[in-house]
Amino acid sequence: MLNYFKKSLPKGIGGVLIEDPKKYKNLKWQVFISATLGYGLYYVCRLSLNVVKKPIVDAGVLTESELGLIGSALFFTYAIGKLTNGFLADHSNIRRFMSIGLLVSALANLIMGFTSTFLFFALCWGVNGWVQSMGAPSCVVSLSRWYKDKERGSFYGFWSTSHNIGEALTYILTAVVVSYFGWQWGFRAAAIVGVLGALIISIFFHDTPESKGLPPVNKDFKKAHVSTWEEQKGVLRNPYVWLLALSSAFMYISRYAVNSWGPYYFEAAKGYSLTEANTLVAISAVCGILGTASSGFVSDRFFKGRRNAPALIFGLMNVLALSLFLGIPEKIWWLDALSMVIFGLGIGALICYLGGLMAVDIASKQASGAALGIVGIMSYLAAGIQDIASGFLIENNKTIVHGETLYNFNAITIFWIAAASISVVLAVLTWKKT
Repeated sequence: MLNYFKKSLPKGIGGVLIEDPKKYKNLKWQVFISATLGYGLYYVCRLSLNVVKKPIVDAGVLTESELGLIGSALFFTYAIGKLTNGFLADHSNIRRFMSIGLLVSALANLIMGFTSTFLFFALCWGVNGWVQSMGAPSCVVSLSRWYKDKERGSFYGFWSTSHNIGEALTYILTAVVVSYFGWQWGFRAAAIVGVLGALIISIFFHDTPESKGLPPVNKDFKKAHVSTWEEQKGVLRNPYVWLLALSSAFMYISRYAVNSWGPYYFEAAKGYSLTEANTLVAISAVCGILGTASSGFVSDRFFKGRRNAPALIFGLMNVLALSLFLGIPEKIWWLDALSMVIFGLGIGALICYLGGLMAVDIASKQASGAALGIVGIMSYLAAGIQDIASGFLIENNKTIVHGETLYNFNAITIFWIAAASISVVLAVLTWKKT
């Protein structure tokens, strides 16, 4: 297996790597498009549980606390995997690494579509978390291998829209499938999509320019006297990378609070139907495409590659959106939609900035996966804690009166908004470096 996943060897003509602008351009676009679409389909296999939470509770299959524990299983294994797989991706054949991860994720979803026990749910979702962590590092490493420094920020931002694409597909199409065929088909449909994505990645996602007979695109990769492991150690010793990781962690609490429990909240607190609730959350995903796609371009074009000022602006937008989302309990569609528009724009950009790009900017290109891994483990440990805490707070702050369930979301409101606010404060502390 180690040999199978090992980074590809150069394949030049007579041992010589030859410049070929046309070939390089074609392969570069294949890598970018397959990375964006492939990672979007990763998200379909990651978010399927979020769509079916309310139907599962209503069917008496699982409780909110049990769902919180199951959800955290993915986040915790994902967090550990994000660190280890981030380091491994720097040394790996990323085409094989990424396609196998999505294939196993699809199989985990398929099994969950045919079981209803807590143990199997937790086990499969934990496995899903681990293999899900093989996706983002592969994509970020591909951007470092195939794109020059001056264009990396913009393409990183465009690639980051992949999660918004996956979220929109999940919250719209998966919700429709579930509403017609039942919650089991939420997992089965995700499995089918995952297999399709693994096939696309295996065909169009390429490992390195050198493996195609082309020279490396960044001078950083030509430093033969500096090993990848040494560069990764340097990332581990960089305090700003860890500070960014902590800021991202609190941002991820607010991000996955809405992604994991937003549909449930809209149904329970405001009385929307399953399709209506998921459509509202899908609005944030669609708007997130604009926020994410423009984030790298805006910082590169208008802030000379610095991310601090736009990160602060979008962080404050995130706090505003959550305040609007949670502070108006009445069922007012246009206000709820507006909160999701602002949230999508804000969180979409923050995922790009705090979730990886700012750390990758200050790290060696040879250690991009390591930088992303450090941010990832902090972010998803926090997301896992959030899922447990949110499930517990929801279940223990509801009462049943005359057969009707009444909810109190005050604790949830404080928890989610406070996390978003702390993220902004921590991001400001990195101002000089970023």
